[in-house]
Amino acid sequence: MCGIAGVIDLAGRRDVPDGVVERMSRALIHRGPDEEGFLRRPGLTFASRRLSIVGVADGQQPMCNEDGNIHVVYNGELFDYVEKRAELTARGHRLHTHCDTEIIPHLWEESEEGMFLRLRGQFAIAMYDERRHRITLGRDRFGISPLYWTRQGDWLLFASEIKGLLASGMFKPKADLRGIDSIFTFAAMPGPVTCFEGIQLLGAGHYLQISPCNEGTAEPVIREQAYWEMDFPDQGDENPETDARKLTDQFEEILLASVERRLRADVPVGAYLSGGLDSSMIVAMACRIKGPAINTYTVRVTDPKLDELSGAEQSAKHIGTAPPIVQNFKPSDALEMYPQLIQSAECPVVDTSCAALLQLAQKVHSNGQKVVLTGEGADEWLAGYPWYKIAKILGGLDSIPGLRLSDVARRAYLKATGVPQYPREYRQGLEATVGGPNAWIDSYGVLALSKLRLYSEPMREILKNATPWADLGMNVERAKHWHPLNRSLWVGARVTLAGHLLQAKGDRVAMHSSVEVRYPFLDEEVFEFAAKLHPSWKLQGFRDKHLLRLVAERWLPKDIARRSKVIFRAPLDSFHMDPEPKFVGELLSEESLKRTGYFDIAAVQHWRKAFRQLRGSSVSRLSMEMGLAAVVATQLWHHTFIEGSLADLPIWEPDKN
Repeated sequence: MCGIAGVIDLAGRRDVPDGVVERMSRALIHRGPDEEGFLRRPGLTFASRRLSIVGVADGQQPMCNEDGNIHVVYNGELFDYVEKRAELTARGHRLHTHCDTEIIPHLWEESEEGMFLRLRGQFAIAMYDERRHRITLGRDRFGISPLYWTRQGDWLLFASEIKGLLASGMFKPKADLRGIDSIFTFAAMPGPVTCFEGIQLLGAGHYLQISPCNEGTAEPVIREQAYWEMDFPDQGDENPETDARKLTDQFEEILLASVERRLRADVPVGAYLSGGLDSSMIVAMACRIKGPAINTYTVRVTDPKLDELSGAEQSAKHIGTAPPIVQNFKPSDALEMYPQLIQSAECPVVDTSCAALLQLAQKVHSNGQKVVLTGEGADEWLAGYPWYKIAKILGGLDSIPGLRLSDVARRAYLKATGVPQYPREYRQGLEATVGGPNAWIDSYGVLALSKLRLYSEPMREILKNATPWADLGMNVERAKHWHPLNRSLWVGARVTLAGHLLQAKGDRVAMHSSVEVRYPFLDEEVFEFAAKLHPSWKLQGFRDKHLLRLVAERWLPKDIARRSKVIFRAPLDSFHMDPEPKFVGELLSEESLKRTGYFDIAAVQHWRKAFRQLRGSSVSRLSMEMGLAAVVATQLWHHTFIEGSLADLPIWEPDKN
């Protein structure tokens, strides 16, 4: 992976002010410490920071085609570049490097925007067609590689991280309350809204076409277009195959090929290993292809209830690779790492385990590695989360036409646990925005309930017409035709996968230490195969990831292949240890809460003490733990990026030289 940035004059062909793009590039140096490159043309300047992994000796960016009129800066990996190079050469293209970047301008020559459908991998791309004076930005299908953009008057800026935009000095950062509301709605930042006013995240599977003013055109044209959308068969039209052996053979072959492609690199590739099914499968296949010398890395959480080390060691022993390299993680580490985590993620982060993955990436870097494989995506495509099972049970309550007994059960449970509730119509409205009942509404609702207790009145008033679910821009009409399980998989992939696992738990914490993460389960062929499966191969009864477990029984001991899903997490109440950390008290002081205005001061002060009296396993307790963690994280984000006066903590500032 790398980092890219740029500034475009929308009004014509003015030179970009001196030093602007250089500052943007320096803000991304952690993404690409190996090399820096610039493209300077009338009306635009692009920058590239390179983390050299493929074509180490000759992969410098920007790159262009033979004629020198199509230019590209690029962040990511194209895993079929070997085959694509051969095809392009056979059609007469002249390529001069060993790097995957070079195939991009040549594919653009042949297909222009149609190129994106031909790319396989994880990428964020900025193309400049010099003949047409047209710029195109694009992202991969699942949102692995980030790309942010903003329009500031007659200038359009883009960068792999928001810090790159802020470093331009062309605007002052301001909070967007819709972004904060997105965090309290999803515990994720799925985009296009961000926590920064005027800054958007380009959608996964989308490209942005930019045509600045030219002679005869009065206004610039900025058009966002989806080139690919997640899709599933209509309910009843899923793959009718019932032969378990045949499907297992097919899935095994597709997954093994995906792992093989993601092992392509000119530097050693390691892997994260938790000891769970998904990561163990990836490591087992990687070792079959490359041999047992692959380094594996795991987090050891000191709380015995959360520790995964024994499972990781068991998996490593069976696979035949060395014991994993261990990063110990204590609750106090979450506190120490959180300012760094928020600076990396550029948004409030509710999930404290992200701090552990920030440490784990540092461990990878300290061992001299740049690339790791990981298992994200299996839960998304094959129904690995427990709330899919809960939704199945609740869905059974609605089998009597005209009665919503599941709603009755939910409301009775929440009433019994003392949690405030949204009006009955609220859930119906949410279901309408995603095409029908959805397992994730309950999951996200645990945190969303805390809005009722913790938002300030001004915050409620400003956000009263906010619609975070509708802002996702999802194809609801298409989703209405899918099986309810597939509809839930779709929402989880659009929101939690793209907005949390690939962001605060993936790209941002890994690239902070110059580490690229690759995801075999997020291969295009893996998704297409899994999407067409009948839902019973994903969730058979209450056995999740059914087909993957059949594959795993060929590769792993049965107790690993059948191991229940354990969500990697760290204690949520770390911020409220006794004695309380100094910075938490500062961020949640009356003065600091008044400065931001996001939260009800009396409510926050009350629940900081009272939440411990709630039952340890209740929704009410969990909702308040998550809500208070989100309050601390939001205050910390505000201090870091907006107004650095809330606590005695560092703030993020760009290099102004």
